Amino acid sequence: MQAKSTANGGTGDGNTAVTDRLVQAAIRLLKEEGPSAVQARRLAREVDASTIAVYHYFGGMPQLLRAVCDEGFQLLDSALGAVPVTEEPVVDLIRQAMAYRATARHNPHLYDLMFGLAAAGGHRPAESAPARQAESAYGHLVSASARAVAGGRIRRGDPEHVAAQLWSLLHGFVTLELAGHLDKFPDGVTGVFIPLGTNLLAGLGADPEHLARCAAEALASR
Repeated sequence: MQAKSTANGGTGDGNTAVTDRLVQAAIRLLKEEGPSAVQARRLAREVDASTIAVYHYFGGMPQLLRAVCDEGFQLLDSALGAVPVTEEPVVDLIRQAMAYRATARHNPHLYDLMFGLAAAGGHRPAESAPARQAESAYGHLVSASARAVAGGRIRRGDPEHVAAQLWSLLHGFVTLELAGHLDKFPDGVTGVFIPLGTNLLAGLGADPEHLARCAAEALASR
């Protein structure tokens, strides 16, 4: 069965309202009760609709979960976009990392679903090309990396490659932290993430003393 809508809804305002409500209900259930609660029947009940609504508007649970992931990346995009752009790109990168982490911690099960680390209700999201929202979220890291290269904070190179390395580091840290593997550290940010990020950026040519000052400035408002 082909999906009849995307994350943005169906063919009219009424359809859009129903699809949006189903997606938001799934996100809420993920946060409050975990992946096992995200079932077609439960979602329909949450929005006062029949179970067939899931199949009518999306085509099935995998397609609905794809829309949920797209919405999760939109939330991540908004969080990273809200980080102010300053004259110091390294500070901006660290603040973006903290915004990324905060978004993941707000709804860990949604984060796991977005990155293929979990299923929901026995289903995995339908496969698709990287969502526009995911690319937009990643773009914030690319932009800050480009400014770091242009400003001489790190040696010249492809900002896309720099951002990919930073995202890999950040995703690995967040994933381990959400799974509880870093609970042994009193503060995983200062004990693990900042030293790890410093090592990576220093390897990319950044000055360690400057990195330390940027980290202190970025974390001052934690």
